[in-house]
Amino acid sequence: MGNQKRKLFFLVALPRSGNTLLASILNQNPDIAATANSMTLEIMKELFLLKKTDVFKNYPDHKSLNNVLNTVFDNYYKDWPQKIIVDRGPVTTPGNMNVMEQHFGNRFKVIVLLRDLMDVLASFVKWFENEPTAYPNQYGKNIEEKLWVLMQDNGVIAKELKAIQNAFRFKNLKHFKYENICHFIKYDDLVKNPQQTINNLYQFLDEPLYPHQFSNLKQFKLNGIGYDDKELGNNLHMIRTEVRKEDNLYKSMIPKSIVDAYGHITF
Repeated sequence: MGNQKRKLFFLVALPRSGNTLLASILNQNPDIAATANSMTLEIMKELFLLKKTDVFKNYPDHKSLNNVLNTVFDNYYKDWPQKIIVDRGPVTTPGNMNVMEQHFGNRFKVIVLLRDLMDVLASFVKWFENEPTAYPNQYGKNIEEKLWVLMQDNGVIAKELKAIQNAFRFKNLKHFKYENICHFIKYDDLVKNPQQTINNLYQFLDEPLYPHQFSNLKQFKLNGIGYDDKELGNNLHMIRTEVRKEDNLYKSMIPKSIVDAYGHITF
């Protein structure tokens, strides 16, 4: 980012794996803005895809379009007061990495939040079984149908899984460009030992520790804006007010077809 006083990190994670909880904790620090689901990577992708259009090919002004691509993050976060941005999006998919490597000048780092897929799906089941407005209820008559819709190849779960898979590949690569760019956090560690988990994260951010609290948590709000969950279903992003481990009994309701297909995906 052109603003040398601002640092950009990314957060890669499956939905319902603690994203909002982690962001709500980090945003207690006035220097940090951990975002909601971010549009920045989609903006980058759509701009990049303009190069494939007939209009662009008819007059291929690469330099001018690249000027726009190169400044997406600077412009998007121009008026944000925080000096550290944690942008939530699947930056480590191969396609996103290709665009970022061409149009983001600085080496960026990635926080990868890990939660076993069956736990993620159980959290979805708990939500849509108790919330009539939950969007999966529009796409299936029973739990099995709704979960299969969530697992479609073009869905958000599949996209984030690809990003996580690629992040693990970076971890194993012995190349300076990818060395130590990812910091992995297990959801269970976050809820069982939040203080140590956050301390380790601050070390990765290379920032001084901040006295975070892990009880009496506030619902997610950043720069005066919160989630409008009427769009996808009420309470989608509601968090508990205290960090704690809680067993999800809805895990036993996940159909065998889903377990057979995806039960092996653990972190």
